[in-house]
Order: sequence, then C-alpha cells, then structure tokens
Amino acid sequence: MKKYLLLLIGMLSSMGMYAQDAAEKGIDEKVNDAFMPVATWWENTVLYPVPIAGYDIPIVVILLVIGATFFTVYFGFPAVTKFKLAINTVRGKYDEIEGHGVEKSDVNIVDGDLPDTIRDESQEGEVSHFQALATAVSGTVGLGNIAGVAVAIAVGGPGATFWMIVCGLIGMSTKLVECTLGVKYRDVGPDGTVYGGPMYYLKRGLAAQNKAILGKVLAVIFAILCVGASFGGGNAFQSNQAAVQIESMLGLSGGASGMIIGVILAVIVGIVIIGGIKRIANITEKIVPFMAGIYILASLVVIFANIKYVGDAFGMIFSGAFTPLAGLGGVLGVLIVGFQRAAFSNEAGAGSAAIAHSAVKTKYPASEGVVALLEPFIDTVVICTMTALVIIFFNMDAGAFEYGNSVSSTVLITETGQYIGGVDLTSMAFDSVIPGFRYILTVAIILFAFSTMISWSYYGLQSWKFLFGRGKKADIVYKVLFLLFVVIGASATLDAVIKFSDAMILALVFPNMIGLLFLFPRVREEMTKYVNAIKGVVKN
Repeated sequence: MKKYLLLLIGMLSSMGMYAQDAAEKGIDEKVNDAFMPVATWWENTVLYPVPIAGYDIPIVVILLVIGATFFTVYFGFPAVTKFKLAINTVRGKYDEIEGHGVEKSDVNIVDGDLPDTIRDESQEGEVSHFQALATAVSGTVGLGNIAGVAVAIAVGGPGATFWMIVCGLIGMSTKLVECTLGVKYRDVGPDGTVYGGPMYYLKRGLAAQNKAILGKVLAVIFAILCVGASFGGGNAFQSNQAAVQIESMLGLSGGASGMIIGVILAVIVGIVIIGGIKRIANITEKIVPFMAGIYILASLVVIFANIKYVGDAFGMIFSGAFTPLAGLGGVLGVLIVGFQRAAFSNEAGAGSAAIAHSAVKTKYPASEGVVALLEPFIDTVVICTMTALVIIFFNMDAGAFEYGNSVSSTVLITETGQYIGGVDLTSMAFDSVIPGFRYILTVAIILFAFSTMISWSYYGLQSWKFLFGRGKKADIVYKVLFLLFVVIGASATLDAVIKFSDAMILALVFPNMIGLLFLFPRVREEMTKYVNAIKGVVKN
C-alpha cells in the first residue's frame, strides 16, 4: 500500500510540475484561448436565454422553477407540511420502523468498507440519514453561498434575497422527488455496496413505464455530464479557489506554490475518497456542521451588532422584492437574479445530490426524500440569507457600493473606484464588524472547497461506474484522474475548461427533470407507505 501511495504522489507531483511549467510558459493561456469558443458556445447553450417580457431568462432556470413549482403544488407544499417529519427522521426518531439502529463508528477499512456497517446493507444501504444529508450539503454549500450571493445582492438589490428564499423553499419539493426516486430505484451489489442516482432511476424507472430506450439515453447523457462536472466544477475549480485563498493568506506567489498546494490537497482528498461513501460521509458529517456553524455564528454576530437595523433590512428585502430601486430591472429583473442564484446554489433539479442520498440505510425511499428537503433549506434559506443580510447591513452602514453597479461578477466600491469580487466584498462586510475575520473566512472557503471535492468525487465515481462497469480497475482509473485534476486545478487556471465543465452541472437538469416529470407519481406512493409505517399501518 505504501509503495502505491508513493507512486501516486510521484505522479501527482509530475503532473503538478507540468501544469506549473505550462502556466509559466503561457501554454495554459494558449489552450484556454483555443478552447474558449467551445466553452462559450456550450455555456450559452445550457443558459440559452428565453425572452420573456423584455428579459432574457436562462432556459435552465425556467425549467427548474416550473418543475419546482409544479412539485410544490402537487405534493401539498412539503416545505411546510413535511418539515417536522424531516427533522424527526434525520434525528433518528423513526429508525426502529426502518429496520436499523445506530451503527458503531469505525475508521478501519476492509476492501473500502467499514466492518461494523456491513450487516444489513443488502436491504438497507450504507450510511445514516444525517451522513447522507451532510454529504449532499457539502456538495452544494460552497463558494456560491459566499461570493455568488454577495454579487447577487449587489446586482439585484436587497429584494433578490426574498426571491432566493422563495426559490429555496420550492426547490425543497424537487429534492423530495429526486431523492425518493434515488433510493427507490437504486441497485445493491452482492457485497452490499449501493449504486444509485438519476442514472438508475432514469434507466430502471422509465423502463418500468415501457420507455426503456428513452431511459437508457437519458441515463447515459446524465452520467457523461456528471463525470465531466466532477472533474471541473466539482474539482478543478474548487482546488483552484482553495489554492488562491491559501496563497493569499500565506503571502505565497510564483514558483511551484500552486503545484505544492495541489499535491497536498490531492493526497488529503485521496485518503478520504479511497474509503468510499462511508469514509466520505464520516468526514462530511463532521466538516459540514463545523464550517456551517462558524459561518452562521459569525453572521449572527454581524446581525446582532446591527440589531437596530434588522427591521429596516427586512423592510428593504420585502419592498425591494416588489418595488425595487430604479436601475435594477424592475420586479422581474430582481426576481430573475434571486431565482437564478438560488437555483444555481442548491442544485435542486440537477440530480447530483440524489446520488449521495441513495446510499442511505432505509427500507422506505420516502424517508430519505423528506430528509433531502432540508438541503435547500440549509443551503439557500439559511446560509444564503445570512450572507445577504451581512452584505445589506454593510452597505447600510458604510454605503460601500451602489446596487446594480456591477461588471462580470464584480462590484464597484464607491470609495476606491475599484471593482472587487464576491469573496472580497463578503470579507469586507465581515471585517467591518469582526476585524480579522477574513482569515477565518479563508479557512471556511478552503473547507467548503474540500468538502465539495470529496462529495463530487463520489458523484463522478458512481456515474463512471455506470458507464464503464464496477470493477476495481474502473474505480482506480477514475480516482487517479480525479486526483490529477485536483493538482491541475491548483497549478494552472484554464478558465475555458472550468467554464465548460461548470455548465455541465447545470446541464444535468435537462435529462434529470425529464425523468422526474415522468416518475413523480411513484413518489406519492412511497410517501404514503412511509407515513402509514409511522402510523403503524404498513401497507405492502
């Protein structure tokens, strides 16, 4: 094992040095320039603008919002009616009816499995409700919650916050549907390993409706897109942002700093992902509450420091949602900004999170569907709203920027006349109340990036195995490629490649949402079974 580990580190170092050398020679810029037209075409296709009432709205946002609204009405507003059930399920209140108790934690790995969790996996799954939720949340909570929201508020004004919350609430319904289906149509190997996600419910669910060919085509398209997204937006972009933050914090520049950081990140990520979903879940269930707790606590400090302005802030949010300031594009313009930020942040409808939720230990698919409701709530309703409030308070107090005055995801600072990114704007906002918090924020961003990488490694691996088989060779090839992209992302910036692969995450919506619109009646059946089981009336 030690020999293989040293060999892998050598490969990563060589790739990192090559990427670093390419960056210094300008090779990465040439590749970037050559690939940019393709990346731009792909992004424009995925975000194809549909003109509505004088506004260009990305088609993927329209599809997400229409689907989420339909599911919300069809299932009776589950964000409200099923919220208590979700809390009780994730805290283990109904573990007894689901046929399992609390498993003993163990860090020893036997062929990629934790020994004390093997016993009933062929029927139940591999991880707990909380672990599945933590893994899925770690894949969505990230830079978008910090930088993306800050820019969204600067562009759309305080009113964009209201529409972000609305989109997060209706997105909870989409998560209910896709994650219930993920468990219902999952496949379980002879060794108890669970294989699930949209690939499987598209293929198996549509086959059951005599749409086998459509199901296979959609499943393959989804898997290909998911693998690409896992290498780029879920990996290289994350390692690049982590490396930038580490270099900034430590004052590093030039030389091989990016490569060294990339190799270190790759080794740490490799140690985690080699243990499979159980080790990933074991890590994310600790990291996610920790990093989210730090961020929420700091946000609360800022909120309490501005407690006298809370009423004014919420007044701006509600009034700005329906009667926005001049220059922000009217109500529809603000709504688009809020909906787009929320949809891109929580990924409800993309189907990626259903891969993590599919591994849960349960006999009732709907039990994980209701747990998945909490994911958009945590990501969008809580964390995104916290960021929005911090930015609003900062601008109320300092008048740092003018709402609507932004260029290419940067915001014009009034005092300096400089355009800054979302991370810097959020850092300034926190520093105005908690001096020096930018360093803690940097650590949080690095943890967000790390947790996103390990979650997306699992999403990509499941899709890879769907395409190329479940053998150990396929497993190793994917993990080595994934780790190489960690190093490449930290060593060189290929904006066009990242742009292309990041759009792949959004492109997942198309095959996934088609499947959801065919299969959603199965979710109501499963929900009835679960609710009846809780009532003590199990219907077979």
